[in-house]
Amino acid sequence: MPYTIKEMSEMTGLPASTLRYYDKQGLLPSLKRDNNNVRMFSEEDYRSLRLIECLKESGLSIKDIRCFVEMSGRGDEALNERLEIFLRRREILRAEMQKLKDILDVIEYKCWYFSRACEAGTEEGMKDIPLSDVPEEHRKAREHLRGHIRL
Repeated sequence: MPYTIKEMSEMTGLPASTLRYYDKQGLLPSLKRDNNNVRMFSEEDYRSLRLIECLKESGLSIKDIRCFVEMSGRGDEALNERLEIFLRRREILRAEMQKLKDILDVIEYKCWYFSRACEAGTEEGMKDIPLSDVPEEHRKAREHLRGHIRL
């Protein structure tokens, strides 16, 4: 069943202008048009849009996504190239996730720190708290803040 641009916009949550832009950029090579030259989206286009948004959210540029789409059009001969794109994205995302985890660890430590200070009604005593009195899950972050380790 074909979908209009309005219907596809509602299905994907993407503005119609974005759908038109993706089409103009060559990201939807299987997109059909009716007799009035109106874009008619298919289930395949819907799946493509979901992947495009995923790749975009992962940090790929429109140019790189276009290259991926072109590779896809070459079929099995480009399987290894397409795999490489996903392997690289995975490594980049894993590194970004680790960085965010390290940042979250510092935030968690500071939540613990200030909760304890609020309970005591003062920050005194917290600044020089022995590492052994800091919960295990916060020690790395505390040492990072003190400059003893790099996250």
